[in-house]
Amino acid sequence: MVKHIVLFKLKNELSAEACTEVMNSFKQGIENLVGRIEEIRSIEVGFNCNDDEAWHICLNATFDTMDALRTYATHPLHLAVAGALKPHVEARSCVDYEV
Repeated sequence: MVKHIVLFKLKNELSAEACTEVMNSFKQGIENLVGRIEEIRSIEVGFNCNDDEAWHICLNATFDTMDALRTYATHPLHLAVAGALKPHVEARSCVDYEV
């Protein structure tokens, strides 16, 4: 099994209201992919509640294999959700590891 952890830092110029809207939209979009992309075993999106840290969003997902993760990553439904977030992202960090 493969864990896929992605952190996103949103652009500083976003207002607090815009930041909240972007985060909620991304969370809803990603979590709605369950059942629509069969390779997803589990997926959740959380928001950082520690103002002392730089990252805003954490995506935590599980896939059976790296090939399944790659299929998810290139799936049109995933690309649409990721594409909507991309203009608002200053930085992204990702770790994929086997469990």
